[in-house]
Amino acid sequence: MCSNFYPKDGTTGCTLEAKDFTALLPRFHKLNAEVLGVSEDSSQSHCDFIAEHELKLVLLSDPDHKVMEQYGAWVVSSFGSLTYGRAIRTTMIIDPAGIIRHYMPEVMPQGHAGRVLEKLEALQSLQ
Repeated sequence: MCSNFYPKDGTTGCTLEAKDFTALLPRFHKLNAEVLGVSEDSSQSHCDFIAEHELKLVLLSDPDHKVMEQYGAWVVSSFGSLTYGRAIRTTMIIDPAGIIRHYMPEVMPQGHAGRVLEKLEALQSLQ
């Protein structure tokens, strides 16, 4: 499984990344891997995002950031006296036993899906 945490539905980088993962999804499936996208957006936002861009991904809503916090994809930042939380674009490759086999923090969206696929192929070739 590839868990892909991302900041916001419909933004430029997140849209590019989601479309790339959708295009490569058949290759992920051939490797018996599912791609899950996780953000703080609502289920309705995910449905709209999927429909607008014809995405084939499973998108999960984490409005209270609990999952993102557990996986290090939600950070608290500050600007002067202002403190706020934000999602950081992070991907993990998780094996069937639930073990994180590869962690990719603060990734760049362009070409990311391809890099994840390459890493998954490399990990599976070691087994």
